[in-house]
Amino acid sequence: MAQIKILFFADIVGKPGRFVLSEMCRSLKEKYEADYVIANIENAAGGFGITPEMSRKIFSYGVNCQTSGNHIWDRIDILAYIDEEPRLLRPANFPSEVPGCGSYLDEASGVKIGVLNLMGRTYMKDMDCPFQVADRELAKLKLHTEVIIVDFHAEATSEKQAMLAYLDGKVSAIIGTHTHVQTADERVTDRSTAYITDIGMTGPHDSIIGMAIGPSLGRFLTSMPKRFTCAKDDIKISGVVLTINAENGAAENIERFVIDYGK
Repeated sequence: MAQIKILFFADIVGKPGRFVLSEMCRSLKEKYEADYVIANIENAAGGFGITPEMSRKIFSYGVNCQTSGNHIWDRIDILAYIDEEPRLLRPANFPSEVPGCGSYLDEASGVKIGVLNLMGRTYMKDMDCPFQVADRELAKLKLHTEVIIVDFHAEATSEKQAMLAYLDGKVSAIIGTHTHVQTADERVTDRSTAYITDIGMTGPHDSIIGMAIGPSLGRFLTSMPKRFTCAKDDIKISGVVLTINAENGAAENIERFVIDYGK
């Protein structure tokens, strides 16, 4: 039975996140014998958005597909680039008029792989329904492959679990991103879909979800606007490794990891 392994790196935050990814992406791909690498990059530029130059560098580290979320438009120069680079995804449930696309079909080790990027609506921007958009995008991807990985960028745990209930057995994996705090609920369902509510963060963990503690805490204490800056210390790389049946897309295993840089 042919298998394919997919390495999915948690939200890359700022320069520390980009640095640790550059240092460890290829070695972890080799360690886990991964055939394909996905990373969520929407916080790569100082915690807010990504630039074309950063995206190109992240591809050069060994990442095959980049997913994103609500911060994808924070850097204006990404607008033209995302239209030219199909491997950089924005959530598919943005209105169809915006640049870029929300799904991508690729191939690794002779296996076609579909990647779908969706964003939740609870405590997030007003978006098209991610459930209905998932149906539309999956209908296209399934013409070519059963191996489909979903990045569901959402705030509410309940909405992420609802997406699992909705797509269970229809996709290989649903990987939660956005909160930057890794959950311990990874599992493969009886219908062979791998799931985790959130895979965490790649970047500085001596922080408040990647940002320097002082300004972040000050905002909570005073309700006054503060200029957030990316933290620098306790750098870790986080994510999951998926083992998938290459023939029918059934998930066989999901393993989460958090690794300290330099250890």
